[in-house]
Amino acid sequence: MRSHRVLVPAMFLAALSACASVTIGRDFDLRTFQSKVERGVTTQAQVRGWLGAPASTGANVDAGGERLDEWTYYYGAGRLPNMPDAKLKILQLRFDRQGVLRSYNWSGEGQ
Repeated sequence: MRSHRVLVPAMFLAALSACASVTIGRDFDLRTFQSKVERGVTTQAQVRGWLGAPASTGANVDAGGERLDEWTYYYGAGRLPNMPDAKLKILQLRFDRQGVLRSYNWSGEGQ
């Protein structure tokens, strides 16, 4: 009897998750970002104002040995279990020590 009390809710949750929507990260408008951004001019403060806080931060060392701060924004959405129509977009930005955008790249929707 005790196993039924655990098994029934678990089966119910599994059935619900079979058609559940999954979202990771926070959505952002890549086209709006592209219309505003300018390499060598745009600052970290401006990017934060447009997109909010980055999902992750780190460091990147370029071929010349310069250390750059790297910010990553990402967003993904789809439906379980197969997610054939899932959408994913990733934006990576690199800033110099003065907080000025040196380069960026993206993948996914909005290219």
